[in-house]
Amino acid sequence: MSHLVGHELAAGFSRATVSYVRIPVAVTAGLLVAAAMVTPTSANAEPVGCSEPSCVPGITGGVVLGAPCADTAYYVFGTTSWGRLVFCGSPRRYEPRYFRSPPLKGVREENTPCTGFENSVAQAPDGLFLSCVSSDGTSRWLRGDL
Repeated sequence: MSHLVGHELAAGFSRATVSYVRIPVAVTAGLLVAAAMVTPTSANAEPVGCSEPSCVPGITGGVVLGAPCADTAYYVFGTTSWGRLVFCGSPRRYEPRYFRSPPLKGVREENTPCTGFENSVAQAPDGLFLSCVSSDGTSRWLRGDL
């Protein structure tokens, strides 16, 4: 007889049967959740979607347009005190300085197509400065410091 008022167990079933069903279901559900949490990510995973300057990591704040800077290859982007986007560059191999930046299109992979983003720049997942370069009818993200 059930301890719940108005509820009776079907003939041949007992409370223990219900427990035997609940335990395997709970264990299976727990294992599925644990497996989902530890699933490794691919080594070749695409960078997290980032198509604008606000999500690009490593942008230095408070730089001065025209001021000297150190690295023209990695994490070259900065913002001025009034919010202008700049990059550290060295035209004709003079001392590196901060210049106004072309449009920054977020994080992109080196040597991938960039059709439609000509005259724009980006940053690779490892911080490498990229520029969209058109050559032989194709446009690709290439190193921007060369």
